[in-house]
Amino acid sequence: MKEKIIVFDTTLRDGEQAPGASLNVQEKVEVAKQLIRLNVDVIEAGFPVSSQAQFYAVQRIADLNESAIIAGLARTVDGDIKAANDSLKNSKRFRIHTFAGTSDIHILGKFTSNRYGKSLDDKRKTILKMSCDAVAYAKTFTDDVEFSAEDAGRTDIGYLIDIIEAVIAAGATTVNIPDT
Repeated sequence: MKEKIIVFDTTLRDGEQAPGASLNVQEKVEVAKQLIRLNVDVIEAGFPVSSQAQFYAVQRIADLNESAIIAGLARTVDGDIKAANDSLKNSKRFRIHTFAGTSDIHILGKFTSNRYGKSLDDKRKTILKMSCDAVAYAKTFTDDVEFSAEDAGRTDIGYLIDIIEAVIAAGATTVNIPDT
């Protein structure tokens, strides 16, 4: 079996999380061109639903139509996934990358409403279902769907295994297990 390392670059998304590191559309496009020149395999271009500028930047990068896979980030929300697809659909190759907070800290901090459940166990079940539903919805647009278990390093290992197995069964082709 021939092995290949796939380089996944998040400079245009996570790189902007550093204070003062905001890029305008043209700067994002220029960085993307250089990443393509460097033969980066997957470029996470941004979070399209977060603003018109982000949507347009992802769309412009997707329109480069180069060999790299262009990814757009989306929460486990239909509108996010649709926006990612709409910004990426002209790319030769694209990926929708959806994520959910899975650690108890993230669950109790981000999913406080009782609509997600009253207990931690109920909230976990809801997030697992939301994650699977998001992957399945993203699969209606592309075969290349990534799921991230946000804050996986602090996620209960049994729950992490359950959610990873479930999203793979739902169709995730790439699973990311980030520390935050």
